[in-house]
Amino acid sequence: MNIEDLNKIIRERRSVFPKDFTGEFIDDKIIWQLLENANWAPNHKHTEPWRFKVFCKDGLMVFANKQANFYHKQYFGTEKFLEKKYHKLLNNPLKCSHIISIGLHRTADAIVPEIEEVAAAACAVQNILLSAHAYGLGAYWSTGGLTYKEEAKSFFNLGKKDKLMGFIYLGVTNTLQDPGKRKPIQEKVSWCKS
Repeated sequence: MNIEDLNKIIRERRSVFPKDFTGEFIDDKIIWQLLENANWAPNHKHTEPWRFKVFCKDGLMVFANKQANFYHKQYFGTEKFLEKKYHKLLNNPLKCSHIISIGLHRTADAIVPEIEEVAAAACAVQNILLSAHAYGLGAYWSTGGLTYKEEAKSFFNLGKKDKLMGFIYLGVTNTLQDPGKRKPIQEKVSWCKS
């Protein structure tokens, strides 16, 4: 393996939003590869807490309707309801090739602290995002819509102790992303050598 290729993938990965997707369909074989890479994320006690549900084709409309209808039901008639947000929840998913829900599964007898399971699921998501970038795909992790809504869990095959951690929106893109910016790592590290 060329380590510079890995460095480049990590440093060049950017969030790409549905407005920049072409509408082209990603082969399911690639989606399975992204999920397989997610499955190799580090996790304490081999709990493998990540759970995913994949939406594509007509499933994107199912997802979009679920999110938009939930928002409409919860906020319509109040000052919190925004027509623009409602239409975004309804239309953005339809610009994607696939959407993957991110679930955190907690067993009844969980011995690993929840924060470690959250970290493991986040590592699985990072594996998907880096893999998508390596394939030249657009992707971003959204925590909007139904995320964190207790009543949405069952729709995503999650139990009472589980957590919904958001969604990965995936699509083909032709848009060049701006270079990323980070402050120097030296500003964020201290060393203890003795």
